[in-house]
Amino acid sequence: MNTGKVTLVSAGPGDLDLLTFRAAKAIAAADVLLIDDLVNDEITTLKAAHARVIKVGKRGGCKSTPQAFIQRLMRRYALQGRHVVRIKGGDALLFGRAGEEIADLRSAGIDVDIVNGISSGFAAAAGLGVSLTHRDHCQGVIFVTAHLRDGSEPDWEKLAATGMTLAIYMGASRIEGISEALGKTLPVDTPAAVVQWAGTSREKRVCATLGEIAARAASENIASPAVILIGGAIGEGVAQLAARSESMCRLSA
Repeated sequence: MNTGKVTLVSAGPGDLDLLTFRAAKAIAAADVLLIDDLVNDEITTLKAAHARVIKVGKRGGCKSTPQAFIQRLMRRYALQGRHVVRIKGGDALLFGRAGEEIADLRSAGIDVDIVNGISSGFAAAAGLGVSLTHRDHCQGVIFVTAHLRDGSEPDWEKLAATGMTLAIYMGASRIEGISEALGKTLPVDTPAAVVQWAGTSREKRVCATLGEIAARAASENIASPAVILIGGAIGEGVAQLAARSESMCRLSA
């Protein structure tokens, strides 16, 4: 039997309208679908009737499918000649442990295709109506996870000193400590936002200053999955949301 292949499909932030055509075609051609926890369940409506669906949930603070087990499943089915589609939330190449999976599959002689998608950081920015790289405010954006593999945190002071927009993933439970650490370098009135379930019908947004964002997020019960955005460019979105709110108030008066 010929060896099959694995396709790492990026499901985007949740809304099926944000899937790429290439992602939809890969899902329709799959024999086996391995689906992450944060992926919209409706994505299975795109599969072929014969395709097997296996949920392999992985979320911080929750019971998770071991990464080694997921990789064994991919190898097993691919070596049986199946087309395995590993569906990941957001973009597969951003904080999705794709590097480990690609290396493992290639070491077993299994071909790997990658389908890019929309990361939640971009979906959060779209919801706020901001450019993460607005040239009046910064020269770039840094996507960073709030905790490293060993449980430690990034050097927030060095990241703050870059002057870049910071898109912080997996940091909702640590937002108070993060904002305090960034506040050692950045002014406390630096614009900030937290967006939960970005790009979905459940999206919630909180905008404030760096000094206030943790308290505001707590008061609005913002929790994981959420993206934290920090930087001058985010102020554009805060201003637009405020103007929109004021306009709605005038219309309802």
